[in-house]
Amino acid sequence: MLEDGYPIRTDLALESQERLKKDQGNMRGIRVQEEKRENGVTVSTVVIETENAAKAMGRPKGTYITIEAPEIIEEDAGYHRDISMELAKILRKLLPLEKPVEDLNKGLEVSVLVVGLGNREVTPDALGPRVVDNLFITRHIMNEFGKYAFQSEDVSKISGIVPGVMAQTGMECVEILRGIVEETKPDFLITVDALAARSIKRLGRTIQLTDTGITPGSGIGNHRNAINKKSVGVQVISLGVPTVVDAATIVADAMSELVSALSLSDLQKLDERQRQELAQELLSPQLNGLFVTPKNIDDSIKQLSYLISEGLNIALLGNKEKMQNI
Repeated sequence: MLEDGYPIRTDLALESQERLKKDQGNMRGIRVQEEKRENGVTVSTVVIETENAAKAMGRPKGTYITIEAPEIIEEDAGYHRDISMELAKILRKLLPLEKPVEDLNKGLEVSVLVVGLGNREVTPDALGPRVVDNLFITRHIMNEFGKYAFQSEDVSKISGIVPGVMAQTGMECVEILRGIVEETKPDFLITVDALAARSIKRLGRTIQLTDTGITPGSGIGNHRNAINKKSVGVQVISLGVPTVVDAATIVADAMSELVSALSLSDLQKLDERQRQELAQELLSPQLNGLFVTPKNIDDSIKQLSYLISEGLNIALLGNKEKMQNI
């Protein structure tokens, strides 16, 4: 996104809100709520209610929910299960259901298409495809044998697709999805994608859900056509985890910390925005367009894909015993 010519490379609404609040203070039309869980997880909700707020934030009106879990990259099965359950609860709140189902032991009688966005061949961008790989796909079985094949009446009809990227297919993802939606007629879409963050501490530790859809590649300046209700004809819930951060932002933050620590009167007179702009001028074009990902990204993508797919399975299918029978 761009704010007055100053590039803020992030897909996270929470980071955009934090920057906007720092620059302009609290703004009408934006509601923010933060809840802390006993296990150290923080759930933040940003609701953009007006067009002016949407313009200031650089993203559509809607609800953006962020799960921040600092230990998510650790190998802790119990902790991951807790995050999957939290994800399932939030997802059910966002789903456009006529009768919301609060009990996670119950499935949903809906038809849903899960879309794994990204490039399977590029590890930081492979989250979406890996999540679809781990989903319980049920549509073909239900079409053949009906919902009683699972000995339950409340089973979702789940289908999945990995449309690839434009360089592989020559087509926009939204073009592919429009055709699939027209043919299979799902009740809604859930997209899963790797995101870009501004803060290093949020890489691989943050999950964002929103009911506004997604514009693939926007966080790294590679904008594609938006995937939302207007473009595909059904409600779109998007889910993502930041896996990359802008290299210039890292260096700019480091410079800002250094300037704050030094007794350099001229530099200390600069506010944060001016320091960032100075850093951009000094670093471009050497680091412009360069993005950084953690060294353990392979393990992170593997763990995150299992965690997210389990959360989706719980939200859509219900209890684990049911899933084991599928």
